[in-house]
Amino acid sequence: MFDDLNGKRVLVTGASSGLGAHFARLLAGKGALVAAAARRTERLAELARDCEGLPGRVVPLALDVSSVGAIETGVAEAAKLLGGLDVLVNNAGVGETEAALSVSEAQWDWQLDVNLKGCFFAAQAAAKIMAEQSGGAIVNIASILGERVAGKVAPYAISKAGLIQMTKALALEWARHQIRVNALAPGYVVTDINREFFAGDAGEALKKRIPMRRPGELDDLDGPLLLLSSDAGRYMTGAVVAVDGGHLVSGL
Repeated sequence: MFDDLNGKRVLVTGASSGLGAHFARLLAGKGALVAAAARRTERLAELARDCEGLPGRVVPLALDVSSVGAIETGVAEAAKLLGGLDVLVNNAGVGETEAALSVSEAQWDWQLDVNLKGCFFAAQAAAKIMAEQSGGAIVNIASILGERVAGKVAPYAISKAGLIQMTKALALEWARHQIRVNALAPGYVVTDINREFFAGDAGEALKKRIPMRRPGELDDLDGPLLLLSSDAGRYMTGAVVAVDGGHLVSGL
């Protein structure tokens, strides 16, 4: 099958919880050797134990994507642990709610450093390894907030818009190395962090603004992620795949 990742060597950043942890499990379930990277190593060790018995394997890797030096060291360590690198899932990201008039320099730097700068240098470090092999795939986890906006998330939305444009720029430059660079742009997805919100009145109001009238579930992202990271998407590069229940095309 095209989406078979048996033996593929994959690095997933931001893998200690939420989307990243789910992606690591999914890819290991398809036979991939996964380096699950994040700062919270105790959560990564737990994830690795949970994935024992899957066709693939998950190994924990300490990585702070807010430091370029740490990124370069971490990507090199992932390639060493796995014996190479075929896929990078650039998932690490942060955000917070704050009115634009009140955003501080520290809040701006934190979100842009992780969501944009960190993703760029992780992609660069991975691409240097992939260029010496026969190519590879980079999947940047963007957001529909990179294409439309909501209130009180200006730095986050700006960082995700930059990530989408970065995806296209790198796809253009690295196609000659057979490195595909695409972006997955989720809409609102239920995780442990926001589950309580979606069960309340504000969450119900948000659901009504989504054409499919529900938020996404983690496994709604499985098919698109496998498409972009496997040979199923072997002729796709520079694409931005929205998975949002139609939220981006909702009426104004």
